[in-house]
Amino acid sequence: MKKIIPYGKHYIDNNDIRAVVANLKSGSLTQGPKILQFENAIKKYVNCKYAVAVSSCTAGMHISLLAVGFKKDNLLLTSPLSFVSTANVGILCNGKVDFADIESSSLNISISEIKKKNNKYKAIIPVHFAGKAFNIKKLRKSISKKTFIIEDAAHAFGSKHEDGSMVGSCKHSDATVFSFHPVKTLACGEGGIVTTNNKELYKKLLRLRSHGINKLDDNFKQKKQAFTKKIKNPWYYEMQELGFNYRMTELQASLGLSQLKKIDLFLTKRKKISKYYYNYILKHKKNINFEVAQEVNYNNSSNHLFIIKINIKKIKKSRAEIMGELLKKNIQTQVHYIPIPMHPFYKKYHYNKSDYKNANKYYSSCLSIPIFYELNKKMQDTVIKRLVEIIK
Repeated sequence: MKKIIPYGKHYIDNNDIRAVVANLKSGSLTQGPKILQFENAIKKYVNCKYAVAVSSCTAGMHISLLAVGFKKDNLLLTSPLSFVSTANVGILCNGKVDFADIESSSLNISISEIKKKNNKYKAIIPVHFAGKAFNIKKLRKSISKKTFIIEDAAHAFGSKHEDGSMVGSCKHSDATVFSFHPVKTLACGEGGIVTTNNKELYKKLLRLRSHGINKLDDNFKQKKQAFTKKIKNPWYYEMQELGFNYRMTELQASLGLSQLKKIDLFLTKRKKISKYYYNYILKHKKNINFEVAQEVNYNNSSNHLFIIKINIKKIKKSRAEIMGELLKKNIQTQVHYIPIPMHPFYKKYHYNKSDYKNANKYYSSCLSIPIFYELNKKMQDTVIKRLVEIIK
């Protein structure tokens, strides 16, 4: 039986396995030294001042919103084209969520559409879709200084802005949140990290990820309980606000540290795969019924996804049929994503579908095809050949 070519997967080598096994033998599985090592390695890589490792990208966005003071009835603006968690975190904070349509070319949220909004948003979460960096600098100049910017960089670990700075450096935003889910460029199993240059925000994030407790450098509020004869009581800690158990484990951090050593290899291979697909489609565009969905600078993108647009009107097959036929040929594909306002949960908020025409048009014809580190040229040729045969 032939192996399925998945649309995405992680890559684990013996070094990764040894790193995790060494951690298992170390006696420290949580809240140990590997977390801090991983945070330091990430902030060095993206060139920011602070980093807080968390259990998931969703957890990171959630506590980032809370850390900037987002609360009940505050407004969050984001892209309709993302995984549901990007919007869900606003609801989890008892706030309200609105969407601005995407640009058809970049598939990122449109700044011109943002400008049409009322500008009374407490926070905006732009998405670096598929790894293509969104123009945060331009956004910062286009909105109120009082509006917080939290970057959803779940797709964009290793991506760069046009000026060469790393996504995650937070030059023009308040925080950036990454995902280390297995299909992402760098895998920790699950997990994420928040980067920021704001010390006060950093301290709030530390508390929020661990039940509202920060044992590092918060000043005690109940000094009579904290000290005996001016000596700190060794058992004492304080919960100073309501927080969560959003901690990353030592196992995940150990894997992440090992994976980070291969990040240049991962990014180089993804760029190579993307260019190969792109050059084929460009060369044969007159004879095939699909095209590249996203204009992207492959040198600056993490190339997390490679997405095509199918000319559904010209062929007699539905997208579901195409995906089914590809799967029979052992090729897995996916759709990224169903626009968030289309989900049943969000129907009750009565969003106007016509406000997201570009996102809806994209969704009607998009298909993510395989891209991952171990995808070789022979496998890519198989993917292309089967696509061309099926999408006649």
